[in-house]
Order: sequence, then C-alpha cells, then structure tokens
Amino acid sequence: MKVLLIKDVKTLGQAGEIKEVKDGYGQNFLINKGLAKLATAEVIENWKEEQEHMAQELKNELEKLESEKITLEAATIKIEKPLAPVGIKGSVGNADISAAILDQLNIELDKKHINLKKALKSTGMHEVDAKLGHGIHAALKVEIVGV
Repeated sequence: MKVLLIKDVKTLGQAGEIKEVKDGYGQNFLINKGLAKLATAEVIENWKEEQEHMAQELKNELEKLESEKITLEAATIKIEKPLAPVGIKGSVGNADISAAILDQLNIELDKKHINLKKALKSTGMHEVDAKLGHGIHAALKVEIVGV
C-alpha cells in the first residue's frame, strides 16, 4: 500500500513523502491516526496544490512584514509623558509603544513582540527591538517627549 505522509512520522519519513507500507500498518495506524492518506493520483495532486498555496501565502506574508519593517524603521514614534523633577512621571512600557505605533503608523504590533530590557524612564531617543515574525526584527526609534 502506498501512502502520502501528511505529518512527520519518526520511524517512517517526513510530511510530503510517498512511502510503501504494509496494508495493516497503513490502514489501521497511519490513515486512522491522520498521519497519512492513501496515495492516489488525486490525493497527490491536491497535496501539491496545497503546498504551492501555502508557499504563496508565506511569500505574501514575508513581503508584508518586510514592508512593515521598512515603515517602522523609517519612522520615529513619539510618546508624550508628563515631566517629573527627574525624568518623566511613570515609565513607557511595551503597551505604550504598541498603542503609539497603532495610532501613528496604523500598524498593529502585539506588546509581547516589543523587546524592552527595562521600562523607559527618561526623555529623548531610545532604540527598541521589535519582533515582526518569521525571524524579522525591526529597530524602532522611540522619542519620549515631556509635556
């Protein structure tokens, strides 16, 4: 029996491979557990189309992330905070930066993807790293202005 592996099987092979297996193993284990499908011409063709579609979606997402990276690195995000005798009142954290990016650049960036070693507590320019996804990072310029 020939099967098309849908998921990686440790002792057999990786997803996308066509393997010759014994009927009982293929039917009762691989197909029954959703690890493989019977390798007919139609199933193989659908698998290839699905893989091409997923590759195209990934390519589109990477292009979108690269354009967002360029936009984020070119812009300066300004955040206004009230002044204190030394520095600013309170601090600027991930949530503040995320909200400012959404307001100023209309780019939604989760606060968990903004890497701050510690909260920003002084006015001026600060460099902040942000993870956009798929290994793409952007260096943000954050300017804290006292009012």
